[in-house]
Amino acid sequence: MRPGKHLPPPGDVPAGRAPRLPARQLLLVLGLVATAYAAALLVGGASPRAALAGLGSLAGVQAAGLCLLSYGLRGLRWRAWMAHYGRHFGLLQGLRLYLAGYAFTPTPGNVGEALRGLLLAPAPLGARQSLAIFGAERLADLLCLLLLCLPVAAWAWEQGALGRAPGWLAGLLLFFGIAALLAGGALLRFRHNLLARVGWLREAWTCLRLWPLLWFSLTLAAWGAQGLAVWLVCRQMGLDLGLPTATGFYAVAMVGGALSALPAGLGGTEAVLTGLLVAQGTAPASALAVTVLVRLLTLWLAVALGLLALLYSAVISRDISFR
Repeated sequence: MRPGKHLPPPGDVPAGRAPRLPARQLLLVLGLVATAYAAALLVGGASPRAALAGLGSLAGVQAAGLCLLSYGLRGLRWRAWMAHYGRHFGLLQGLRLYLAGYAFTPTPGNVGEALRGLLLAPAPLGARQSLAIFGAERLADLLCLLLLCLPVAAWAWEQGALGRAPGWLAGLLLFFGIAALLAGGALLRFRHNLLARVGWLREAWTCLRLWPLLWFSLTLAAWGAQGLAVWLVCRQMGLDLGLPTATGFYAVAMVGGALSALPAGLGGTEAVLTGLLVAQGTAPASALAVTVLVRLLTLWLAVALGLLALLYSAVISRDISFR
């Protein structure tokens, strides 16, 4: 099947009826999360004002720029897969539509991001194709995050050799390792049955077979940029952490959040990243402050940009309405 060779029928949105997107609920989620982060900082002994001051520093601005680069690289990946289904966008239009999908990241398993192709794009895809691209994105992300987790294994080995690794850390890393092996083994063993029975998963596998070097390079560079952003935040907050270890901590936290299946990994990602920083020797208050800054830059910046892109898309198009 060649890219752009066919054009599937439009998605499930009734003709002449604009899909209604829950803007109020999205803003409510942002407000609740901001309140929860502020409360966590206060309870943990960190000052919210002092923690947020890091956003305006040179390192904070550089980290934000790296996160924007990460979003852009993943947007190019999504644009390429959309082209496979005959949906060709200009560079700016494609990035705007991709960013708009981040407004729906705070959903269980981030599945709301599948709305990019289903509702936001002109000539929307069907649900099967939209889920296929979403599935391909998640599988590509998981592969690259697992690769970036490898430095943490070396760090944990060193900590254990020095007798400084707490028991829960070994258990956590063991859990991740077993979960990854079981998931990979099950996928390989039942791949043919799964692909035969689940249509969108079969199409996701087809997406991954297209331009593998392109999507792998874009994905690894995107997550590497966010890992570099995390390292800059750690340096700004006075943490003595190497770049590979900081990137690995973030990757492990992201995988942990994904395994929790909570909306955007909320709670799980924060707990894992804070715990790893504390295990490394960081004071709990500092670890919590770093975690909040990292999540603001790597997650909530994307959600805020997604809301802006969504509002702009609604202004220039009658195909989207809000409630």
